Amino acid sequence: MNQARVVEILNVTHFLPVGKVPLELLAQFLSDLPLDESVVLGPGIGRDAAAVRFGDQLLVLKTDPITFVTEEIGWYAVNVNANDVACLGATPRWFLASVLLPEGRTTPELVQRIGEGLRSACAGLGVTLIGGHTEITPGLDHPIVVGMMVGTVEPDRLIRPDRARPGDALLLARGIAIEGTAILARECASRLAEHFDASFLARCRAFLYDPGISVVRAARLLQERLDDRLHALHDPTEGGLATGLRELALAGGLGLTIDARSIPIYPETRALCDVLAIDPLGLIASGALVAVIAPEATDEALSLLRDAGTPAAIIGELEADPTRMEMRIASGVVPLPEFRVDELARLFAEGRC
Repeated sequence: MNQARVVEILNVTHFLPVGKVPLELLAQFLSDLPLDESVVLGPGIGRDAAAVRFGDQLLVLKTDPITFVTEEIGWYAVNVNANDVACLGATPRWFLASVLLPEGRTTPELVQRIGEGLRSACAGLGVTLIGGHTEITPGLDHPIVVGMMVGTVEPDRLIRPDRARPGDALLLARGIAIEGTAILARECASRLAEHFDASFLARCRAFLYDPGISVVRAARLLQERLDDRLHALHDPTEGGLATGLRELALAGGLGLTIDARSIPIYPETRALCDVLAIDPLGLIASGALVAVIAPEATDEALSLLRDAGTPAAIIGELEADPTRMEMRIASGVVPLPEFRVDELARLFAEGRC
């Protein structure tokens, strides 16, 4: 942990920006939390969910809010939480949702639409919606859904992020940033309509479903076929691929080198980012899956995914030196970009959407 950075954060006289709490500050808070003996995997940077013993199984638990979007917010909430449970090797089973609705703006139709999104997403994953909380809340200008997903896994099938080793390959399934593309097309529709026709923007909005933001199927396939040659999985979300890679390396106390030229970026994503002057590497990226794989298993992993209709590429490798966070570009090697704020949140904060 960068102590100098922690001191810098603690001494600021201004408020922290919208988005994730700085990693250094979060790591300091998490470093001395007491955990009981049932906790197999507790909180930490780069850890997608927690795992606790429950009889002869492990329960894998995850909670995550959806705050950026208003359309299809129920669908987002289920899938984003399910992704993180699957990244620990577990099967998503049960879901709870706290639905906070804005005072003076909530209609019966809005309640029904969010409820239907929750129901259909759970049905698509074989998950049971078992409860939660709903209320109309003062002070909100849009809905917020806070989800909690519970999954199960056999103890010897848990995928721990600290299993990663120097020299492991970094595989990216699908491209970036699927979720960001769908949100931009939905939330910035008026501005983007000045540059793109209706059919193009409709295709971008449909990224939510095709290629889709769920990584559960890809995660399960890799786990079933690679077994212990699959060392870690991570679902890059807020802060984009660059932040997700950094979190993954930090979870294992490692560094990394990636090749920017090998990162798959959808043409639609590139086009929207160019118009809005944002970097796709820092754009919220659910729908992509980063897999840490033993070097000898890379060809098999790529073939498995491609045969299943999921494009994939090797984008780099993990390094023993934890201070090494590098990216190869056409002109040489540069530091891996660091995004203190997701590009989507920055766009909204600057009023450019």
